[in-house]
Amino acid sequence: MAFWMNRELSPQKQVNRDKSDHEEGSCIATGKNMEGFLALMKALVLHNGLKHTDIQLARRVLTLPGHFGPTKQWDMLVMSEGRLVAAVELKSRIAPMAGDDCSDRAEAIVAAHDLWTAYREGAFGHQSPPFVGLLVISEEFEKASHADRYDIMCRKLMKERLYTAASVIVAPRTAATSGEYGELSEMTGLRWFVAGLAGHVAAQAALKKR
Repeated sequence: MAFWMNRELSPQKQVNRDKSDHEEGSCIATGKNMEGFLALMKALVLHNGLKHTDIQLARRVLTLPGHFGPTKQWDMLVMSEGRLVAAVELKSRIAPMAGDDCSDRAEAIVAAHDLWTAYREGAFGHQSPPFVGLLVISEEFEKASHADRYDIMCRKLMKERLYTAASVIVAPRTAATSGEYGELSEMTGLRWFVAGLAGHVAAQAALKKR
């Protein structure tokens, strides 16, 4: 609901109301559109026992050391006593455009590969592996194959261990009032993502108590 409500209320949306979905179909991340998902993840972290947590949501501070590049910006970082607990990337795809899923796949692979290479090379110090998450929200298109490609992308990203959880959910514009959404598979569903993040945070909290 928050995603579509914020999108409809945004000034840019008002200016571009007459533009086609194709023109507004670029992949949009963070901003007010994704505040609902950020609030959900923040609540998960705070309610799973990890004390002294620094949850960073301001874009100017959301950078991590890179290996192939100097830094990489993420949409949400969770730090605890100077250790990286989680890094999350959020994407929205409104209206299909040719080649978009290929571009998104490349960006997702590069970002995760860069993070894990930097981790392996000691850029984060000696710590346990962080949770690395990708969440994509897509509008329900008439051609389901477009959403299916995102489902395949997310499953492959997890199978290759590039992301701890990679999810894609679909929601029509009517979700602004109904809150309805759909999941394409259990593996890439929102429940899997939520359970993965909550479980990782809870495990980190348990280790801190030892």
